[in-house]
Amino acid sequence: MIKHFINFEWKQFFRSSYWQKSIAINILMVFLALYFILVFLALGFGLYPILKKQFPESDPLIMVNGFLFYWFLGDLVMRFFLQKLPVMNIKPLLILPVKRSKIVHYVLGKSMISFFNFLPLFAVIPFGTILISEDYNTTTVLIWMLLVVVFTLTVNFLNFIIESKSAETELSFLPIIAITSGLFALNYFEIVSISGLLASAVNAITENPVLILIPIAFLGILYFVNYSILRPKLYVDGSLKAKAQIATTSDLTWTRRFGDIAPFLQLDLKLIWRNKRPRSSVFIVVIGLLYGLAFYPNPMYQNMPPMFIFVGIFVTGIFMINFGQFIPAWDSGYYKLLMSQNIKYKQYLNSKFSLMLMSAILMFILSIPYVYFGWKILVIHFAAMIYNIGVNSHVLLFGGSFNRKKIDLTQRAAFNYQGTGAVQWIIGFPLLLFPILFFYLPYKFIGFEAGIATLIILGGIGIVLHQKLMNGITKRYLKSKHKMISAFDQSN
Repeated sequence: MIKHFINFEWKQFFRSSYWQKSIAINILMVFLALYFILVFLALGFGLYPILKKQFPESDPLIMVNGFLFYWFLGDLVMRFFLQKLPVMNIKPLLILPVKRSKIVHYVLGKSMISFFNFLPLFAVIPFGTILISEDYNTTTVLIWMLLVVVFTLTVNFLNFIIESKSAETELSFLPIIAITSGLFALNYFEIVSISGLLASAVNAITENPVLILIPIAFLGILYFVNYSILRPKLYVDGSLKAKAQIATTSDLTWTRRFGDIAPFLQLDLKLIWRNKRPRSSVFIVVIGLLYGLAFYPNPMYQNMPPMFIFVGIFVTGIFMINFGQFIPAWDSGYYKLLMSQNIKYKQYLNSKFSLMLMSAILMFILSIPYVYFGWKILVIHFAAMIYNIGVNSHVLLFGGSFNRKKIDLTQRAAFNYQGTGAVQWIIGFPLLLFPILFFYLPYKFIGFEAGIATLIILGGIGIVLHQKLMNGITKRYLKSKHKMISAFDQSN
C-alpha cells in the first residue's frame, strides 16, 4: 500500500501544471538546497577546529550542547514559516478498502523524510566523525548523533501541532512568535536557563545511553498526538459540515455608481471580506503603512533619495502589489463558472484595476502624516502613487495572465506561498526596481525635481493610455483563458 501511495503522488506531482509551469522555481529550489547543504557541511567540518582554536581549554562537544537550544528554537521558527504540513489527496481513497490508519501513518512518515530533517545530518555526521577521530568515545558520539536526530524529529512533529492549531486563527503566526519569544526571553534573562538544562540533559544521556529512551518516548507521544489530530479529519462529511454562525451582510450599494464594473467590484470586496487569506492580507496593509518608520527617521538613509522611492512605491502600493500579483488566481475556485457567463473580460479586468487604483489613493492619503519628516517625503509618495496607478497596475494585470496556480482562500496569508510561482518573482523587478532606476538617472544628472517629474510623467502616460493598454491586456487574457481554466482545475 505504501508503494501505491508513493506511485500516486509521484504521478500527481509530475502531471500537474505546478511542475510544468514552475520548472524555473524548482531549479532555484534545488540550487538553494545545494547551497544550504554546502553551508552545513562547512559547519560540520569546521566547527571542531574553530572551537578548539578559539577555546583551547573547553570541550567542543560540551560547548555545542550549550547552543543546541538556540539551534532547535531557530529550527522551529524556520519550519513554521517554510515547511509545509504533510498533505495527501485522500478523497479518492475513502471509497476504497484502505485503512484510514494506514493513510495517516503514511502522511506522518512522509513528513519524517523532509529536507528539513535531513539537513542537520550534513553538519552532525562530519562533526561526529571528527570527534571520533579525536579519540572521543565512539558510543558517546553515536548516542549524541542519534539524540540530535531524535530532537530534530521532535521539532518536526511539534511544529505540525503548533501549525495545525494556529491555522485556525486570523493571525496564525502570532502563536509561534509568542512561544519562541517567550522561551528565548526566559533563557536570555536567566529566569529559567533552558539552554543550560538542555545541555545538562544531553550530557547526562551521552554518559548514560539508557536515558535516550526518554526523548524517544516523548517523540512517540508527539507522533501519537499528530495521529490523533489527523485521524478524525479523514471523513468527507467533516469537511462538508457547515459552521453555525450568525449571518452578516454588508451594504455595497455604493459600488453601483461604478457602472458596468460594479458587479465584479462587489465580488472582489465580498471575496476580501468573507475569506481568510484575502482578509488576512488587509493586515499587511498596516505593516506596509508603517514601513517608512524604519527608513525616514534613520540618519543613514537621509542622503539616499532612491531608497525613499522604494519606500514610497511600497507604502502606496502594498495592497496593489499583494492583491494584484494573484489576479485572477483569487477567483480560481470558481473561474470556470465565471468564464462560462456572458460577460466582457475587459469589464472584469477593469474592476481589478479600479480596486487597485482606489487602494493606491487611500494609502497615499493615510501616509500624509509622513510629511513630518519633510515635504520631499510627501512629494515622493505622491509621485509613487501616480506611478503605481499608471504603470505598476498595468504591469500587475499583464503579469496575471501568466498565473497558473490555484489559491485556497481559506488558508492564512502570512508566509503562505501557495499560488506563488515564477511570475510573482520575475514581476517584482519591474514593480520595485524600475521606478528606482527611472528616478535615479534624472536625479543623478539633473536633480531631485527631475527624478520626481519623470515618475509622474510615466505614471501620467499610463493613465492616459489606460484604455489602449487594457485592450492589449484583455487580448492576452483571452488568449490564455483556457490554459488558466485547465490549470486552476488542478491541485498545486
